[in-house]
Amino acid sequence: MALTKANTSASQVETLAQLYLEGKPAEISDETIAQLCDWLMGEFHQLPLNLQFSDYMRYANAKEMFADIERGQLWVSADSYDSSVYPNPIYGFIFQGMHDYDHYLTNTDFSLKGEIVAYNFTAKRVPSLEIQKVLYSEIVLRTTAYLHLGHAATPKIVFP
Repeated sequence: MALTKANTSASQVETLAQLYLEGKPAEISDETIAQLCDWLMGEFHQLPLNLQFSDYMRYANAKEMFADIERGQLWVSADSYDSSVYPNPIYGFIFQGMHDYDHYLTNTDFSLKGEIVAYNFTAKRVPSLEIQKVLYSEIVLRTTAYLHLGHAATPKIVFP
């Protein structure tokens, strides 16, 4: 039996999701967290958008989100990010806004392929490998858990 692209993708999603779901929460140094927060604040100052906080707004697809971005605004849902890794929830808010804008800049959707492209685009800008690992967990692994389960998994950072 030949593997199809859909089977391979489903298998990749399941494998990566299990790494996330079964992984123990990573220990992240205070220095890495401070560096991540400083970097995120720099990214925030470069965003050409008005980020809007919402407890309930969630985009159904990338096209819907891109339309808002082209109007200069972006809704960021509180349930879209993990605030436990950050010393202040504003950094999770900034992270999600920056990540969603990276989807726009790379013209990618919320599929595994789209998340990997957005992650790679972001990873090139971060100041350290440790931050790349945090973002890989947040962007790629957590997304695969969502795709696998059909709903958001308990947020955490894992380093498989």
